Amino acid sequence: MSDQQDNLHAMRHSVAHILASAIQKLWPEAKFGVGPVVESGFYYEIDLGEAKISEADFKKIEEAMRQVINSNVPFERFTMPIDEAIKWAQDGKQPYKEELLNDLKRAGTTVAKDLNPDEMGTIAEVNPPTGGKVDEVSFYKDGDFTDLCRGPHVESTKQVGAFKLMRVAGAYWRGNEKNPQMQRIYGVAFETKEQLAEHLTMLEEAKKRDHRKLGVEQDLFVFSELVGPGLPLWTPRGTILRNELNKFVQEMRTEAGFGQVTIPHITKKDLYEKSGHWAKFKDELFRMQTREGHEFAMKPMNCPHHTQIYASQQRSYRDLPIRYSETTMVYRDEQSGELGGLNRVRSITQDDAHIFARYDQAESEVLMLW
Repeated sequence: MSDQQDNLHAMRHSVAHILASAIQKLWPEAKFGVGPVVESGFYYEIDLGEAKISEADFKKIEEAMRQVINSNVPFERFTMPIDEAIKWAQDGKQPYKEELLNDLKRAGTTVAKDLNPDEMGTIAEVNPPTGGKVDEVSFYKDGDFTDLCRGPHVESTKQVGAFKLMRVAGAYWRGNEKNPQMQRIYGVAFETKEQLAEHLTMLEEAKKRDHRKLGVEQDLFVFSELVGPGLPLWTPRGTILRNELNKFVQEMRTEAGFGQVTIPHITKKDLYEKSGHWAKFKDELFRMQTREGHEFAMKPMNCPHHTQIYASQQRSYRDLPIRYSETTMVYRDEQSGELGGLNRVRSITQDDAHIFARYDQAESEVLMLW
């Protein structure tokens, strides 16, 4: 990152810290998760027990944040031995911080992929992974608020630029639905008020063009609670658009020598065991048992099915390349909290294609696709 990007990252990280500081002043019983920098801003995960934060609370939260900012106190970094840090979390009744610290002590990381499968979480990395146990962790303090954090932060609270709280959403701790659900407060932050205003204007313009709004207004698609979230239903008007788009794509594929195929929407699990998908993705599939006790799945991808068309007869190298294509739906068991309009769904329509080629044809086939 450039120096300017580094500074903006530090500013956004510092605003997240200030948000937590303000929340603690307003809700002293708050328990904190993680507060990373994200695109255009930051968020912080908070557990308030039975209390719920809504956007109606943002005004008083932002006012409390500005009080912290105007105090112009420095961000002071200090370190603490890991066992002492764990006691700090216990004494402060911060179970989520305690969990992260115990992971650091035991495994040297809080990153999900580096932990045991039974302890899978999300990206809550407090200190860089070391590959071994952590003996010491870093904290940052501004005024009377202290937080476990690897930084970086700006020098003082006065240097955080312009910010605005945007929304609050539910999020399972460490992305695991078996864990408690926390409240995640999102905000945006920029170096200047002008940059913030420009970003907010862009968001307002984007709302006018939101496909979820236009889809209803133009009668293109609907969702039904009886059908289920993430499963869009296309109206006659929307289906015309889908068919025209598919016709355009199919014309290009035909011109490029793709043969159109059609496959079923379910398969025995044996196919995905053979392909290797079952071992990696079985928990993300819609699965079903037949009356005879066989296990099937709704297809999450088309590749293994297409290979079985190719494998149905003996082929000569002279037959290659063989190109298959189709437009079809695939299905994935996404979590409810991850769904959003047509951007994240449980039934995805793909214009999918596969090429079976010789090694000496690979370059020309890639260039043809390009």
